Amino acid sequence: MAELNLLDDERFITLLGGIFEHSPWVPAAVLELRPFASRQALEAAMIKVVEHAPDEDKLALICAHPELAGRAAIEGQLAQSSAREQSAAGLDRCTPEEFAELTALNGQYLARFGFPFVLAVQGHHPASVIAELQRRVALGRSSELAENLRQIERIASLRLRELLAD
Repeated sequence: MAELNLLDDERFITLLGGIFEHSPWVPAAVLELRPFASRQALEAAMIKVVEHAPDEDKLALICAHPELAGRAAIEGQLAQSSAREQSAAGLDRCTPEEFAELTALNGQYLARFGFPFVLAVQGHHPASVIAELQRRVALGRSSELAENLRQIERIASLRLRELLAD
């Protein structure tokens, strides 16, 4: 943490810019709160930024997340952290049937809500991702916005923990 606190603003934002998928505005918003006493304090500050962000920024944050086992994954265009997370969940090794089901459900979800399905996939596998997507596609838009933000917070927490292992 001491090293992180001493980084210049640009390097700080660059290092933490992927914690919240393609959203460097989150670490930029906590610059003046340095120094952080712990990883947990940094995480709490960044989560507070997201919680207090305007709705359009929250929606942009959700939309910055890639579709699970989607086109970006197939074409090798995922951010390194997303590729690693999806691979660990086996989403890069789906059967043709699982891939077809994920593609269809992702399309239904996007059409229904106007934003992608977000899930912290650690501990998941293709069948459990499909089951969660099936469950959540039937829910309401406001509950899904909130759930996606909870999932993003979990993803950010896991990424930060990996980056700044205690």
